[in-house]
Amino acid sequence: MLVVVFDDETKAYEGSSALKELDSEGSISIHAETVVKRNPDGSLATKEVSGDFPIRTAGGTAIGALIGLLGGPIGLGIGTATGALAGYIADLSRAGVDANYVDEVSAKLTPGKWAVVSDISEEWETPVDTKMEALGGSVSRTARKSVETEQDAKDEAALKARIAHLKKEQAQSSQKEKAKIRAKIDSLDAKLRMKMQKAKERSEQERKETETKVHALEEKAKKAKGDTKAKIKARIASLRGKHK
Repeated sequence: MLVVVFDDETKAYEGSSALKELDSEGSISIHAETVVKRNPDGSLATKEVSGDFPIRTAGGTAIGALIGLLGGPIGLGIGTATGALAGYIADLSRAGVDANYVDEVSAKLTPGKWAVVSDISEEWETPVDTKMEALGGSVSRTARKSVETEQDAKDEAALKARIAHLKKEQAQSSQKEKAKIRAKIDSLDAKLRMKMQKAKERSEQERKETETKVHALEEKAKKAKGDTKAKIKARIASLRGKHK
């Protein structure tokens, strides 16, 4: 996830154009991009940008989640007392970023400033940094993480271990205690099924996003040549490997 903050609109759109040039030459691949402005009241205004990006900024996408975080009450530094904590955590997971990254970008993206927000693939940071710094942009990037997926695996393992323990306990208990333990096991089974279903739905959403990115890159690879073609094919392999 890449956010480049600029002092004004002109520089922001120049930055967007520079990123597209890097994409066309194969230095990076842009999966989604938009330009935003921090309004005087702290809210974010999203601006349309031209470009054939496979992932748009619609709700549910990683870039959409990041924009929501930056434009929400917590992104403005108000804190979690607003009752938005659950949605905030869900958006962090969807965007694949942590709270420190949101704080870093929010501190730079003050009222009146503009930013280019992108979901990209890059092997080297120098091409982007050189272009953006020449335009006066302040770069913030972070590798997307599967934090919630990792936590799901830990939670599922813990639930399965507890169920197994209760089954052993049940086998050694009296008839009266067996019924109580059975009720506990049934409750844990229900929690486990619900958690596994949510994980399955999230995995399917990530699979669709990955396949959309891969398809777009495959179409670019057909038109590319030489080193550019090789870079795009390497990114395709990387995306598939990470999702797997």
